[in-house]
Amino acid sequence: MPPTEGERVPDFEALLCDGETFQSTGLSEALGDRGGVVVATGFAFSAIARNWWKRFEKYGWEEFEDVPVLGVSRDGPYAQNAFLRRLDEPAFEFFADVNGGVTDALDLETDRDHMANTSTPWRSVFVLTPDREVQFAYVADEWIGPLPHEDVEDAVAAL
Repeated sequence: MPPTEGERVPDFEALLCDGETFQSTGLSEALGDRGGVVVATGFAFSAIARNWWKRFEKYGWEEFEDVPVLGVSRDGPYAQNAFLRRLDEPAFEFFADVNGGVTDALDLETDRDHMANTSTPWRSVFVLTPDREVQFAYVADEWIGPLPHEDVEDAVAAL
């Protein structure tokens, strides 16, 4: 079962991409002084992900003070960096979850029925404190709708 409010997420490690480089990084290292927002999506260049991350820029999520927004998708680090460079300002970072370890740690894995032998994380968002305690959790039950951005923004403001 994916993490819920009040639970602590595991301190996973994966390649963290910034649009130019990537380095093996633990979640604890990537969080800011006030915490962080972890957003899971299937693949970086999917239409849904492109739409979401452009919206996050419009919402001003790259300006959360000491609260980085960290993506998670199953793409490799080169694809992650290419995706981040396509954003107006690559202020976000992405964990490259190539082998599904992050997806497993968050218990978000789902098979993609229309993609043979492929699994991705459920679309989701978690607002975390610096010690990885979940302050807000949302796991979508469908693939298309937007995330509840106002709830995320309220949770970040409360950190």
